[in-house]
Amino acid sequence: MSSGVTVAAVDLGASGGRVISGRVGGGRAGGGRLELTEAGRFPNVPVTVHGTLHWDILRLYRGVLEGLRAAARIGELDSVGIDAWGVDYGLIDHSGALLGNPVHYRDARTTGMMASVLARVPATELYAVTGIQQLPINTIFQLAAAAGTPQLRAAASLLLIPDLLSYWLTGETGAEVTNASTTQLYDIGAGTWATRLMQQTGIPPGIFPALRQPGELIGPMLAGAAAEAGVRPGLPVVTVGSHDTASAVAAVPASGGNFAYISCGTWSLVGMELDQPVLSEASRRENFTNETGIDGTIRYLRNVMGLWLLQECVRTWSGAGRPVRLEPLLAAAARAAPLRCVIDPGDPGFLAPGDMPARITAACVRAGQPAPAGRAQLVRCIIDSLALAYRQAVAAVQELSGRHADTVHIVGGGSRNELLCQLTADACGLPVVAGPVEATALGNILVQARSHGCGPADLDGMRALLRATAELRRFEPNRGDAPAWAAAARRIS
Repeated sequence: MSSGVTVAAVDLGASGGRVISGRVGGGRAGGGRLELTEAGRFPNVPVTVHGTLHWDILRLYRGVLEGLRAAARIGELDSVGIDAWGVDYGLIDHSGALLGNPVHYRDARTTGMMASVLARVPATELYAVTGIQQLPINTIFQLAAAAGTPQLRAAASLLLIPDLLSYWLTGETGAEVTNASTTQLYDIGAGTWATRLMQQTGIPPGIFPALRQPGELIGPMLAGAAAEAGVRPGLPVVTVGSHDTASAVAAVPASGGNFAYISCGTWSLVGMELDQPVLSEASRRENFTNETGIDGTIRYLRNVMGLWLLQECVRTWSGAGRPVRLEPLLAAAARAAPLRCVIDPGDPGFLAPGDMPARITAACVRAGQPAPAGRAQLVRCIIDSLALAYRQAVAAVQELSGRHADTVHIVGGGSRNELLCQLTADACGLPVVAGPVEATALGNILVQARSHGCGPADLDGMRALLRATAELRRFEPNRGDAPAWAAAARRIS
């Protein structure tokens, strides 16, 4: 039994990555100490080459190595774990070489692929096997778009992004289940790859590696990688909830099971934690997804476009060389007229990069609403619309699952946005508990610590530790605003 461990959480998001050093103290019954130190942060900037949007994966790998070097200077590491976004992958050949830079899920190559796949496998059958909502970004549609390409023909193995980076560190291939479940090629009932579904859609099953569970040892770090990272030779690399939402949900500081969560970043994942998937026809029609979580739980949720809308607006406004600061914009938005114009954040027209302010304005006008009057009103439109989308998802997840939520927990970067937290409480008519901001890294760290026999042994214990140590804020709903939110919801229904 260990009295304490220091581990490094590598957390990669759609806009940036960071390496967090985490110290967890105590054994299974204790675990009363939890300390985080940010070791490194680096941007994640995609690159367009000949019309295709790629991830700059080697730059990300360099950021990981530099971050680990910085973490090792903070304190000797006991292990490393990597989490990242879902659905995207790299292909490696039989020699272990990467066959081209991974393509970004926002690339246009998946246009029309949903219809092509559904012509082979009915939507009802696809959902009954995978439990995954229909999104054009899903791995199944990306692979349909890659059919017949030289890279896919030459591939020996498909590695999701965190598994690819772990492979470069250790030389070991595999697929961690919480991320595998996002591909729409994983059998949520059987807990295996859906090989029959792959065969039906013309996807070669042989490229999918063996599945791994969170907390398993992937392998020791290779000597060359360890030297590059400045860590001791043979440092263990451990699986965590390698889908960032799986790690974030593990760090929701809830007490009991009656809670909804919003993991809020570039995407917002809105749902509840269940013991079993919900595969009903009503669930399929509502486009809810069943993804695997830590300890065999089910992340029953809906993807909402999230802070991407706001991030793209800020990027567009900053494009003339005059950086725009978000804090003053949010302060001005808080003073702007509420619910003047609202949009559906899930509109596919908002998926690709580009002039987001123009697209939002056009969507408002098409809906017969007034155009946002200036930047503050446009930001207010985004925040109001996200709160409405959260309201709809929180109501639907309760109805579809047959479970009641008495609190909404917002974790991740969006938990710092006080306007969003308050408007979410108002829209949902439920208290909102905001924090921790670093939920993904915390979930990553706690699963690693548990693999060393240190810290809480189960999710309830992890969450109790977080309630005792994390900075949390509570937002009570303004119930008098309920009629206005109900009327606004009807405008985008």
